[in-house]
Formats: sequence, C-alpha cells, structure tokens
Amino acid sequence: MIFILTERKRKLEKIYRIIGLSLLMIVLVTAGSISCKKEAGEGEAPQEDVTVIKKGMNEFTGVVKVGIGKYFFIPGAQGIDMVISGQAESGDASSLTDKEVRVRGEFSPERPSVLMIDTIEVKEDEKEWRNIYTKTEDVVLDDYVDLTVREEFRTLKNLDYKKKEGWEGKGKVKVYGRLEKTTIGEEEKEVYNIIVLDEKEKQVGKINVDNMTEYALYYLKKLRLFDQFWFYINTKETVDWKVRRRTRELFHADVVFIGLY
Repeated sequence: MIFILTERKRKLEKIYRIIGLSLLMIVLVTAGSISCKKEAGEGEAPQEDVTVIKKGMNEFTGVVKVGIGKYFFIPGAQGIDMVISGQAESGDASSLTDKEVRVRGEFSPERPSVLMIDTIEVKEDEKEWRNIYTKTEDVVLDDYVDLTVREEFRTLKNLDYKKKEGWEGKGKVKVYGRLEKTTIGEEEKEVYNIIVLDEKEKQVGKINVDNMTEYALYYLKKLRLFDQFWFYINTKETVDWKVRRRTRELFHADVVFIGLY
C-alpha cells in the first residue's frame, strides 16, 4: 500500500514538473517576442544587415537615417560616419535622409569611425540607381573629433555658480547634461543652453551655447533617442555675477562634440 502511494506521488510530481516547465517556456517565448517588438519599435525600423568595413574601398547599400552638412549615417554601417566633400545633388547630406543609397568609399584605420565617400547612388525603382554624388576634392574634416582628441577634454566637476575658478581658464572640457532650446525675439532666434547635471542628475547650473559645430549638430540628431549627453566644449567668457546669481548661467561655450561617454 505504501509502495502504491509512493509511486502515485512520484507520477504526480513528474506531471507537475512537466506542466511547470511548459508554463515557463510559454512565459519565456512570450517575453522574448515582446522584447523583440519593443526593440524594433524603439529603433523605429527593423535592423538592417550589418556591413563589415574593411581597409581600403568599401561598397554597400542602406537607408540614410541622419544627414547634416557633410555627414550622414546608415544603420547598417554601425559606428561609421559617412563623409562627403562639397555637396550632394540638392544641398547637403540632409537631402539623403530616408533614401536608399548605394555608396562607395575609402576606410582608413587612422580614422576608424569615418568612411570617406567617393560616390553615392540613389535607388529610384526596383532596378534603377542614379548617381547623385562623385567626389571631386579632398574632404576637409576641420570639425571632426576622434577618440584621441576626446581624451584631451577634462571633466568639469563640482560646478558652483559662486566659484568661477571651477571653469575659468580650463579650455577644453566636457560636462554631462541635457540641451535646452528656447526662442527669443521677434525674429524667433533659437538659443541653446546646456543644463549641467551632477552624478545624481540634479541641476547645478547652465552653460550658454554660442556655437555648435556641424559635427556636434550631426551627433545631436544621430542620438535623437536620448536626452542626456556628454558635451565636449571650449569654455569662453564667464557670465556677469549679477546675472549668474539670478539665473545660474555659468559661462559661454562652443560645443564641438556630443556623445554618450
């Protein structure tokens, strides 16, 4: 009798384990499906095939997601910024946004995040490609900031509107925060300020932005899914004490790069 009960108990435990594992698998599959859908939604489009960039000439196709001035970005070439000299067919690289293109360009290990574009073709129908750009002059990267240059920017810490020695004479620095845009005057001029945040994401002051390089504006648009960044800046004149005390505006600066680290 005891043996029969024990055997029955074992069978019931086995059934419960099978049911439990089945339920667990259903949960995992469902969660995975939701996660994939969420990632696709956050990226605003299914992820393209990643192209492996090699030294020398490269050729591949993809849809341009961001284009400003001489810079544009194709998700399939992750981490690589496309650069043209002069202008594309109708203005600058912004005219390429959302278009499927076929590009050919040169990659050099000396500039590991840049592809110098020789030609661009736009897809007009299922079979036809039309050339809209051919390089005619060398690219001038006067505002490009690579990883080596970024190391020259020191982090500003413990900023306080009462202590101007915290930023005066510092030159190339970086601060963490978010960008604030306001419109002033009858001409509706756009003015930018960096809201500086500390380690606890508490506001410690503002920095008046006088200028932003084309490269910085490009990265601002490229990182559109984020709202807080590291701003690589050149410090300029300090805001007058009376204004600084009232508004917490610390100093003026030019932004040369915007990144996540």
